Amino acid sequence: MDNQEMNLMPRIGDKAPEFEANTTQGKISFPGDYKGKWAILFSHPADFTPVCTSEFITFGSLAKDFEELNCQLVGLSVDGNSSHIAWLRTIKERIDWKGHKGIDIQFPLIDDISMNVAKKYGMIQPAESETKAVRAVFYVDPKGIIRAIVYYPLSLGRNFDELKRVLIALQTADEFSVATPADWRPGDDVIVPAPGTMKAVSERVAKQAENGMKCYDWFFCTKPIAKEEIEKKVMKKG
Repeated sequence: MDNQEMNLMPRIGDKAPEFEANTTQGKISFPGDYKGKWAILFSHPADFTPVCTSEFITFGSLAKDFEELNCQLVGLSVDGNSSHIAWLRTIKERIDWKGHKGIDIQFPLIDDISMNVAKKYGMIQPAESETKAVRAVFYVDPKGIIRAIVYYPLSLGRNFDELKRVLIALQTADEFSVATPADWRPGDDVIVPAPGTMKAVSERVAKQAENGMKCYDWFFCTKPIAKEEIEKKVMKKG
């Protein structure tokens, strides 16, 4: 197997590659241990580095928000557990950043010195680094299917509002059988899938006012879903 094959990344719609690994929270089997939940598997380049530290503080401060969205965070770098534990202890005991201090990371952080998991998920990208994982984010749904992938280079810290927005949008699309437009936030109008026949198109456009839809053209119609309804059905699941 050459380096190109070893660093191929899974694709959206694929089953999440399975693995077992030791973590700061004990041994896990992924994605099997999280069946029935969403999971976010993410990588960072290295422990005891400043961008990664800022990210873990942010992940830790938002962990409850992700739990309320029925989502488990799972971290990874190509460091070992002894390094992970020392770093997370340092974050909790010594780092005060943007008003966040005493952050206790409870989600698992994978020991991947072998790089087996990082290579299985295409997190090692030699043009960026052969010895560190890039900042990858894999969204895995309750059936173990990869639904979204986001990649960042080593130098760029992630936007956590966007990471959370993506999760809520995916869950909203599943729950209500809709799509979400550019810059969508809970409470904004959602996109209604286009009907399969011209007759259905005509009927939908004719009735758009009575069912709350707005059609910009035959292929582009939206409808409102109240933020409260999304909060009830999606954002408070646990």
